[in-house]
Amino acid sequence: MTQLFGLGLSGIRAALAPYRVPAYRARQIAAWMYQKGAGSFDVMTDLSKALRAVLSQSLAIGRPHVKDRLISADGRTQKFLLGLADGIAVETVLMRQPYGNSVCVSTQAGCNMGCAFCASTLKGLSRNLTSGEILAQAIVINDMLREADEGKVDTVVIMGSGEPLMNYDNVLEFIHLMHEEYTLGMSYRSITLSTSGIVEGMRRLAEEGIPLSLSVSLHAPNQSLRERIMPIARRYPLADVIAAAKHYAAVTKRRLTYEYILIDGVTDGEEQMRELADLLHGQLASVNLIPINPVAQRGFLRPSPERIARFERYLARRRIAVTVRREMGADIQAACGQLRNKHL
Repeated sequence: MTQLFGLGLSGIRAALAPYRVPAYRARQIAAWMYQKGAGSFDVMTDLSKALRAVLSQSLAIGRPHVKDRLISADGRTQKFLLGLADGIAVETVLMRQPYGNSVCVSTQAGCNMGCAFCASTLKGLSRNLTSGEILAQAIVINDMLREADEGKVDTVVIMGSGEPLMNYDNVLEFIHLMHEEYTLGMSYRSITLSTSGIVEGMRRLAEEGIPLSLSVSLHAPNQSLRERIMPIARRYPLADVIAAAKHYAAVTKRRLTYEYILIDGVTDGEEQMRELADLLHGQLASVNLIPINPVAQRGFLRPSPERIARFERYLARRRIAVTVRREMGADIQAACGQLRNKHL
């Protein structure tokens, strides 16, 4: 069976070519799959019954099923575990923000970056996700919102399990698909991609010519500490990551965000705050401080509110644009990988 879900118009037209149907049928089928929640040809009432029966014989519309769903006490965050056709499961998070509904998608099943503070890496990497499997995460949640008359997906953050730039081609195709008017018609500026610092991927992305927001998971202000908590830093030194980030900002004219995790007694000290301010001084960038969401198997602790506030104040005094990530979904373990690991 040929899988249609995840194809753009040209791919759908190619799949339909053996059936000698008019070209406009591809757009109709795309609208049914991506905007109307269709999981089969049976519901596509603007196609004849005969055509629906023929297409059903060799074309499939594979959509993930919801294996598990957790809802935060305040109702603003929902975490989904979606089952794919081969039995692999991936996490997706819906966050109801003041500016609209935001969805955090995964790009890999598991992760092999090995970050010492993250649950996604505990079971390693199973495989890359296809562009259709990434797209399906946003579409499933958009369908749910639409059916409940609760709006639509307004923004997407590519910050779930996995390293997006290690699955570059599928992620880029997903980004382009999200932008198409027959899917969600999302502005590129409404999409943020987060990377742990895959230098060649960052430089390649800068040349794509799309106004994508880039977030770099820095998490440490010097090479030795970064290597300690992010093994990928041995392959991509901090100086090279910063150079690639500056290049991205210069080429795209887009303000970067550096994500910096606050771990009690590890990354939140006076020395680290001074080093971070020195490192980022003068850049077209802001810092998003992330107090760690503790993972039992990792043993790291969250700093006190006082230490978090002190770190934020220091960066602000040094004229670094800084925010502290607003905590959402802590009561449902919304950190990447925690729900998926429970089902492995």
